[in-house]
Amino acid sequence: MYENNPDNLYILIQPFIDFLKFEKRYSQHTVRSYQDDLLQFLKYLTEAFGVMQLKSLESPMVRSWLVHLKNNGLASKSINRKISVLKSFFKFQVRTGQLTGIPMSNISMPKNKRRLPGFVEQKDMKSLFSSVEFPDDWKGKTDKLLLQIFYQTGMRLSEVLNLIESNVDPANRVIKVLGKGNKERIIPISQDLFNEIAKYSSDKRKVFGKSDAQCLLVGKSGKKLYPKYVYLAVTKYLGGVTTLEKRSPHVLRHTFATHLTNNGADLNSVKELLGHSSLASTQIYTHNSIEKLKEVYRKAHPKA
Repeated sequence: MYENNPDNLYILIQPFIDFLKFEKRYSQHTVRSYQDDLLQFLKYLTEAFGVMQLKSLESPMVRSWLVHLKNNGLASKSINRKISVLKSFFKFQVRTGQLTGIPMSNISMPKNKRRLPGFVEQKDMKSLFSSVEFPDDWKGKTDKLLLQIFYQTGMRLSEVLNLIESNVDPANRVIKVLGKGNKERIIPISQDLFNEIAKYSSDKRKVFGKSDAQCLLVGKSGKKLYPKYVYLAVTKYLGGVTTLEKRSPHVLRHTFATHLTNNGADLNSVKELLGHSSLASTQIYTHNSIEKLKEVYRKAHPKA
């Protein structure tokens, strides 16, 4: 038995929390999220159904909580996370003999509303590199090349930060990228981008000598760039050409992929360029293309 008391509720879930900490070795943040979700769930049960035993739980009670969350405006994504937490908790109770079954029959995950990735319009990217003036100092040169690499390769932030000069293959005009899971992929680059990289590398040696020379992009001290620097640079320059609320390095990755698909690129090829392990991750960019087609139809067709 337990009452609506935080200490009593915590005692009920403590073995499971210890399991997450010491056997599953989840991060402190993840463990805290599990704990908060379970305490919220148990608090609701005591308030809605009175004092009860864990063995008295039935699936309608679980469903009642999920409906309560939905009625209070919680997003499907957050509800799905809480369902996953409950399933893990109940499986642990079955394994330790506290329950004989999981009280979640006929409870399914609500569909997430998938947001389309934001991207910068093609004309705005053209304006960025043709109309925006970058300062004629080392920071200006670095920021411009940084933006060119993001837009022309679709690389992730960590991949750009860890680029070294030997990743650039001049003979084949490609860049070798070490992505997630240490998976290597090859990204072709234009002659113009290759020329910009070669000139930057040459200038870097004249200015800094061999200081962090193997890093492709370095700051004004000659040291490897850090994430905050990149975020600030991208936000600043994108802010001059687009009204997008989110202006991050990842938006340039979305922009790269969206522009490729909008211009007829094969989806499997885009998948390889982005380093996605599954085509499902890449297919979201076809939705952007469809939205573009719908917009053209609405504006152009007399019966739209």
